[in-house]
Amino acid sequence: MIATVLVVVGLVLLAGLAAFAILAATRGTPVSEVVARGDGEPPPVGEPLFRRTLEAYVGTTMRPGHEIEIFDCGDATYPRFFADIRAARRFVAVQMYFANPGRVADMLRDALVDRARAGVETLLLLDAFGSSLDEAWIESLKAAGVEVAKFRAFRPHMLHRMIHRAHVRAIVIDGEIGWTGGFGLDDQWLGDGRHKGSWRDTNARFTGPAVTRLLATFGSCWAEATGELIIGRRWWGEGTEETEEAAEGEDETPGALAAVLHAPPSAGSTAAERLIALTVNGACKRLWITNAYFVPDDDIRLFMKDAVRRGADVRVLCPGPNSDVRSTYLAARARYEELLGCGVRIWEYDPDMIHAKTMVVDGIWGMVGTMNLDNRSMAFNDECTLLAEDAGVAARLEELFLADLEHATEIELETFRKRPVWQKGLELAAHGMSRVL
Repeated sequence: MIATVLVVVGLVLLAGLAAFAILAATRGTPVSEVVARGDGEPPPVGEPLFRRTLEAYVGTTMRPGHEIEIFDCGDATYPRFFADIRAARRFVAVQMYFANPGRVADMLRDALVDRARAGVETLLLLDAFGSSLDEAWIESLKAAGVEVAKFRAFRPHMLHRMIHRAHVRAIVIDGEIGWTGGFGLDDQWLGDGRHKGSWRDTNARFTGPAVTRLLATFGSCWAEATGELIIGRRWWGEGTEETEEAAEGEDETPGALAAVLHAPPSAGSTAAERLIALTVNGACKRLWITNAYFVPDDDIRLFMKDAVRRGADVRVLCPGPNSDVRSTYLAARARYEELLGCGVRIWEYDPDMIHAKTMVVDGIWGMVGTMNLDNRSMAFNDECTLLAEDAGVAARLEELFLADLEHATEIELETFRKRPVWQKGLELAAHGMSRVL
């Protein structure tokens, strides 16, 4: 009798754990409407009220004084990136999600070893699931004095957190230079992004106050991985200071108005979701999106369709058949007809994978970072994005977007509707798993 009771109790507990795991792994985000109470429409991008609202809701602060450079491929990114690392004088902090063996990984190893041997404090943080670099590679860094840590390595007592990954790319040199974007440590990013075997990506190098926030992004993830919360003058005392006098004189400060958003996961509404909701609802003229894993939920799709109704030119560029994640590619296509039918225009990139995560709105607002328009980025991952209210940054992103369209195929609604029934079935099946893609 006792044995039977124990078995029943055990089965109930297992069923409960299974239900908890399913619910935790499939939860979404709750924002379904952006309401301007008493004011009609939400404030458009570029207005001070939009900026104040966004700052309050996502927990970051836009500051002037930034120099921002946008790079469109590995051949443009890596030479400048590694030159910055090799020029470090005080510290180098590198956080990467995607990391595989190859030339690029070895170039990073050599640059970090060089700095460590020169007495520069050098830290490397890798996501435990996103990285497949072997122990010999890691040990060669440690032997030279580089500190290496892994974010959320597999541990039985942390199974409930395994779905939450650090998708962040946060690189800070001396507290003065920051890098983020979609790139990683893999040879597939080498090249011009316009030919087979070369991924197209968008990355940002910047200086200015937002570097502080990027350093805090790295520091918070490092603290979880190692237990160490980094403080001290070497890291925070130079190149990252913002005095009260500087804040008071912001209106006269030259350079782009920008900020970094670190968007961690949470049980309900996330900063990532609120950022996208506010930005899409603030678009009046143009909303141009490039996204590697474009599986927006019902609410984000509704916001995009509302933008079309307001008169905005809404365009989406995403991967075609060369996508590295077939299920996400299929899930995205399951909702093409809905978007196309409401006036959203969609292109698929032809040469190879397009891995960029950018948004440019109304010629004034730009975003470059790690955030995809899928449930994983909205609900499950730590993400990092550079936000800029600057006509120059927006012009550069628009230039890249239009150049990319020259290498992409536009999806025409009537033609797309004629695809085979079996293909539609695959797309719907993939979309049924969109919460966990």
